[in-house]
Parts: sequence; structure tokens; C-alpha cells
Amino acid sequence: MLTVRVHEYGHAEQLVCEDVPVPVPQRGEVLIRQHYAGINYADVYMREGLYRGQHTYGTELPLTPGLEGAGVIEAVGEGVTRLAVGMRVGYCLGKNGYAELVSVDADKVIRLPDWCGFDLAAAIMLQGATSHYLTHSLFVVEQGTSCLVHAGAGGVGQLLIQIAKARGGFVITTVGSAEKAARVRALGADEVILYREEDFVARVREATGGAGVDVVYDSVGRDTIQRSLACLRVRGTCVLFGASSGVVDAVSPMGLAEAGSIFFTRPHLAHYRRDADEAQWRADDVFDLVRRKAVSVEIDHRYSLEDAIEAHRRLESRQSVGKLLFQL
Repeated sequence: MLTVRVHEYGHAEQLVCEDVPVPVPQRGEVLIRQHYAGINYADVYMREGLYRGQHTYGTELPLTPGLEGAGVIEAVGEGVTRLAVGMRVGYCLGKNGYAELVSVDADKVIRLPDWCGFDLAAAIMLQGATSHYLTHSLFVVEQGTSCLVHAGAGGVGQLLIQIAKARGGFVITTVGSAEKAARVRALGADEVILYREEDFVARVREATGGAGVDVVYDSVGRDTIQRSLACLRVRGTCVLFGASSGVVDAVSPMGLAEAGSIFFTRPHLAHYRRDADEAQWRADDVFDLVRRKAVSVEIDHRYSLEDAIEAHRRLESRQSVGKLLFQL
């Protein structure tokens, strides 16, 4: 089967296509023939070696990036009873997703509703679960909650805006261009800030009557984190869940106190998707929002595995508006 491999950590040019044997599902696993696989910033972190040695997402060389996809089960390993050959499924937090077939822990696999296409499923597996736990579990967004969502035109950003609005939140978002600003306004964002042209801290304070927001969702990292903390109300919460501009090495505990006894967290999705029931619940909630048209999903581009370098370059350029997928 065709797969994308990384033999040395580094830039996008380290992604190479190779033919490798089809994996055999081990006990507790299922083998999925993928129709689509998702492309995420976490894959960039893997390629660069930022997850090297981590317990949760650790990857050692050689590696195949890719955490999510959707397709049909071709085989099941010993001990799997919840899933069967022929089922239409999706998964996230698997490994080796940049491949035609992938073997995945059955607890990470969810059943797809009949109406859901494989492209839509792959587009919302990881980002849908991420947006769900950020708004339903880590910080419960409800009527009147004020939120700042960075990178609002990205895959997670678009979902966060829509889910927060569906729950009654007041949403401020930052974007990098007028085109992206138009997109997030159409999704329901209450205030849109062009971060290259405007001081987003001042704009957030103005939009909240000086109080600051209840929660900041920051996937950018190094370039924004200190200003994100300055956007919070007293006892507000800053959620750092990405590092598109670089890794945040440290946050001062006394700085959190001085900023208003604010809370800072750097979560992993894996800790909010701990078993099959929790995974299916989060997916079903997101599917229901899509079915009811409370949430729409935009697919920016579909690539072949042979175009992996181009796909990663587009992702890192921040030019994409919506989800990037491999079509297999």
C-alpha cells in the first residue's frame, strides 16, 4: 500500500511516498481502508520532532504522520466485538494515517451516520472532537459566555465559532485577511479582528466594555500567548491548544495572578476522549450539529498522498480556509 513516511525530522521536504506492507490488525484493533485522511497541524509537529519522546503523542523515526481518517473496516483483530467488517467508520488519535490502509485501536473508532460522507467525516474527526471538548468539557460555553478564538478561519477555529454561537456565546475572533474576515462573519462571529492591522487586546477590551473575555482559545502559541492572557477577565481561562507560530516554553505563575488570578491550561484531546463511549458521544454531538445545520464544514483542498509536501506547505502558510484532506 502507499503511505507517506518521515525518516528525518525537519521541513515538509522530509515527507516521502513509499510502498509498505499492509498492516495486520492486532488484538483490539481494526483495519480500515481509508477513503479520506485528515491533515492537521499536529502532523507538522510530528514531522518536526516536537512530539518526540512524549507519552501521549510520541513518535519516533521512521514515522508515518496522520491522526484521523474515515473509511470501511476490512478486518478486525482478536477481541473486537463492537465493530465489524464492512462498517463505515471514522477515527482520530490513531497513528500512521497518511496511508491507504491503517490499523487503529478499536476504542478510537466511531460509527458514522448513514447520511455522512467520508470526506465530511474525515474533516471533523479530530477538529470536531477538539472543538467539542473545548466548549463542552474543559470550559463550558453557555448563554452569554464571551470567547476569543484565534485563527478563526482555520479548521478548528471555524468549528469553535459555530459551536460557541450554537451554545449562546459571544464570539470575538482574529483572522489574517479580509477574505477570512468575511468567512468568519458568515459563520456568526460577533467581532472580527484583523490581527496584522489591529491591536487585538485593545479591541477585545473595547468589545467587552473593558472587562475582558471569559475564555481565550489560542492555537497560535508563541506570537499571541502573552497578549491572550491580557485579554481575560478576572478569573478567566486561557486554553493553549496549538503552536502554529512556535512552542510556548513557559508562563509565569505570578504573571497569572497579576493578570487577574486567571487560569492557564495546555490540554490534550486524548484526555477528553478516553474510551469508546466518550469518543462516540463527542462525535454524535458534532454530527447532530452538522445535520441540523447549526455547524457547516468547509473543505479547503483535497490532495493525493503524492502531494503531501504541497499539502503541508499550504497548511503552514496559513493560506487555507477550512480543512485539508488526503483523498485515497
